[in-house]
Formats: sequence, C-alpha cells, structure tokens
Amino acid sequence: MHISARARSIPPSGLMRFFDLLQSMEGVLSLGIGEPDVKAPSPICRAGVERVQTGRLGYTSNAGLIALRQAIAADLESRHGASYDPDTEILVTVGVSEALHVAMLVCLDPGDELLFPEPCFVAYSPCVRLSDAIPVAVPSQAADGWRVSVGAVRERITPRSRALLINSPNNPTGAVIDRSTLQSLGNLALEHDLLIISDEIYDRYVYGVEHTCFATLPEMRSRTLLLGGFSKAYAMTGWRVGYACGPLDLIAEMKKVHQYIIMSAPTMGQIGALAALSADTDLSQPIVKEFAQRRQLVLAALEEMGLLHMPPLGAIYAFPSIQETGLSSQEFAERLLLEEKVAVVPGSAFGASGEGYVRLAYTQPLDLLTEALGRMKAFVQRC
Repeated sequence: MHISARARSIPPSGLMRFFDLLQSMEGVLSLGIGEPDVKAPSPICRAGVERVQTGRLGYTSNAGLIALRQAIAADLESRHGASYDPDTEILVTVGVSEALHVAMLVCLDPGDELLFPEPCFVAYSPCVRLSDAIPVAVPSQAADGWRVSVGAVRERITPRSRALLINSPNNPTGAVIDRSTLQSLGNLALEHDLLIISDEIYDRYVYGVEHTCFATLPEMRSRTLLLGGFSKAYAMTGWRVGYACGPLDLIAEMKKVHQYIIMSAPTMGQIGALAALSADTDLSQPIVKEFAQRRQLVLAALEEMGLLHMPPLGAIYAFPSIQETGLSSQEFAERLLLEEKVAVVPGSAFGASGEGYVRLAYTQPLDLLTEALGRMKAFVQRC
C-alpha cells in the first residue's frame, strides 16, 4: 500500500507513546493533559441539551451560526478592542486545531517557510508539513522567561519565509509575550511582509499581567490571523468550537477550504459557545480563578522540590527544569509514572528546546493536585 511522503514526513506525536502507557495503568494522577477537569458551566450544558431535544442539529452556515459570530465579534471588541465584521471576517471552526490546519493550507505553498517559537504546541510543526511547507523553529530560553527573541526570529527569516506563528500565553511554558516585544515582532513582519498567526486560545488565563491581542497593535490588523476558542476558558474541549478572525480575503479563502473538509463546526457545540458568550455574567471567571489558585499550589510545591522554574504568567501549565535530577525529560516522566503513578509530559514533546523540562498541567482538584505533587516530591528526592 502506498503511503504519501507527506504523511511519512510527520513523526508520531511525542505524547502518544507516553499516553499509551498511561492508559494501561490504574490509579494514575494525571498532570499531563491540557484539559480543564471542571464541568462546563450549567448555562452552556443546558443550552446544548435543549438543542438536542429539539432535534434541530443539522448543518449551520459554513462560516458558523451568525448569532455566534456576532457574539464573538462583540466579545473581542469588549475585551480587547479588536473589531471584526461577523459576516465576512470571522470563521467558526472545529476547535483552534482546525483553524490552524486550514490557515496553513491557505497561507503556505509547497516549500514556503513558517517560523514559530519553541517550545510549542505539538501540532504546529506537523500542520506546516501537512501543507508541504517547511517548519522553522525559533528556540527560546528559560533565562529569557521563555519569551522569543526578536533577534532570533530575524536570523531565521529567508526569502521563503511567509508567516510567523506565535502563541501567547504559551503552551507549554506559560510565557506571556509583553506588548513591546509583540510590537517588535510586528515591525519585523512589516519589514519582511510576513503574516502573523496569533494563537490566543489561553487569552483569559493571565496572572498579574495583561494579555495583548496582537491584531490590536498599530498596523497589525491587516496582516494578522487571530485564533481563539472555547475549549480552555469554558471547559468545552469536547464541544469542539474555535474561531479564526482576519482580513476579509483571507477568511474567504479559509472558508472555502473549511467547507470542503468540514462543512461546519458541530451545531450543538456552537449553541453551547453562544450560550457561553450570551450569559449575564462571565462564565469563564470562576474557572480561571480556580486555576489561579491551583497555580499557587504548584509553584509552592516546585519550590519545595528545589526544581528551577519560571513562574508561568499565563495558561494552565508549569514547565520546571528537571536537569538537576540527571534524567532526560522522557526518563523523568516515565519513571515518575511507573514509580509514583503521576503523569507529566516530557518537555522534549514540545520541541528540542523543551529537553530538560517537563510540563505539569494543573488540571486536578486541589486535593488530588496536592497528592500528585507530594508523590512527585518523593520521586525527586530519590533521584
């Protein structure tokens, strides 16, 4: 059987072998999966159930329910001052993952290059390769707070560079890129005519700092594709609703590709997302507050373990160094799982820059999180 070179060019996810092992064990406390463990707020669930009961679950507009697109536009305007036309500049997608994949197919030709800071979300490089384009990782360092260096990006720009993908707040490091650095990256994009793809799925999860929506920076709206969604802030991972916002011409092309590979995002998910944005109060705030409390517990525990780390300023992860143990990130994660039944993710799964670190997702209730961190401390002390 013939397998395409495109498919063969993509290595298995660094998470897969690890999570296959995890699934075969009982009694594991998982700090591995970046999925809020809390239940989606009641108004969201209620709206979804009511829609199911009506039986009206057919396709929506390819671009998504107009009421949802209007609500997304109002939300972005209210929170960030970002203005988008819901009729022509917003596309509702199957999570941010589909938005990312469609963006690559639309914006990159074979042989084009896309730059992205590393460590990064595991899907970035494969999505580029699936578009027959070339991923160009730009390493970042813990000493710099895991914020990408503008100089490092500049050094890797070539005549084939077409886009820069950024993720702030960042998965896996929790880094938040400050406004000044974002503007410098924007100036670089202007200088080299690059598209900026800004993955802002964690924009509500910030701690003691402000999130800057990239498209609101001077001269950036016309060359920015803004990606966001409902999975993290509203605990709606399985509902599969994300969105892409950008210039009319770009969204029109993305809509065509989206139409042929997906048709439309899940109707029930869209109804739930609309309920999330239509509530009288901000339904995400109790969830974000819960994770902020867990973050404090994690940081205190890492201090007790003596593991060096940069306190995450955003997202739902900590990314401590485990170099003092003398183990690789893969060895550390596997031994911690086998010996203490605690799951974390090897930093190497997020690119070469992540070696020597592990990612902890604080996606367990406080009592179980405390237990998991206690087991991890016992393991570190034995190393």
